[in-house]
Amino acid sequence: MSTLLQQLANGVVQGALIALIALGYTMVYGIIQLINFAHGEVFMVGAYGGLATYTWIVPDAVKDVWYVSLPIVLIGGVAVSVAIALLMERFAYRPLRNAPRLAPLITALGVSVFLQEFVRNFYPNATAALPFPGVFVQGQLVIGPIRVGWSGILLIGVSVLLSIALQTYINRSRMGRAMRATAQDPDTAKLMGVNPDRVIVLTFVLGAALAGVAGVLFGTYLNNINTDMGFQTGIFAFTAAVLGGVGSIRGAVVGAFIIGLVKTLAGQYMPGGTQYDYVWIFVVLILVLVFRPQGLFGEPERVRA
Repeated sequence: MSTLLQQLANGVVQGALIALIALGYTMVYGIIQLINFAHGEVFMVGAYGGLATYTWIVPDAVKDVWYVSLPIVLIGGVAVSVAIALLMERFAYRPLRNAPRLAPLITALGVSVFLQEFVRNFYPNATAALPFPGVFVQGQLVIGPIRVGWSGILLIGVSVLLSIALQTYINRSRMGRAMRATAQDPDTAKLMGVNPDRVIVLTFVLGAALAGVAGVLFGTYLNNINTDMGFQTGIFAFTAAVLGGVGSIRGAVVGAFIIGLVKTLAGQYMPGGTQYDYVWIFVVLILVLVFRPQGLFGEPERVRA
């Protein structure tokens, strides 16, 4: 029983990380119908941006003061992720906005490979995994047989708070209403005074900011980062978005926690252990899509006239 409870706790931490990345996937698809496979690399460069900020910007005198160094590292990681996302939107996706869907999809794959190789070749020593500094309180929260690092608790708390904040912003703010209108019918939204370019840029910025936070907190939780982390975690995040219903904020979060729990429980209890956790995740995905092709919280696809 103690092992089961521990794995459930580990699954919740994994789900919290995946949720922050899945939100970017689902928002971009909801607005411009693009599966942005490069979003995992936005998460990866956020982690390297945070590491660079800690190494070269945070003064030595405050590097051990977590409530000073952590906010600075988060700002650095988010700034790098947002900058990369803006460049992607402007130079890779905007010129293809009216092209057939296959063109931006292939472009996203190309951008993903480019970013991964760029960081691997030009960031100092990035050809191997790099240690990430502990910029948060060390130690663990112990509740009976369950042990969770304080960095894991931070990850869960930040993920829940940002998900609620994003849902509230989209439902109640003026730009949020513009985003929902553009997702439903971009042509009609334009007639009502919505600027599609501004909405799309804002969507990329919000998704990248969440990915940058996830990148820094991932490094803080595992204490190392590598250039493959974007692809690996991005696969889980994309799967979570599809499982929950692409375009649904709530679906992305619920799907992420399901993926996190399935991953850890399958790694512990299923034959083959962690080597086959991908298999069980996709078994769950296929079973859900057989009965609900639009995902758990998605709506049936509308055909735009």
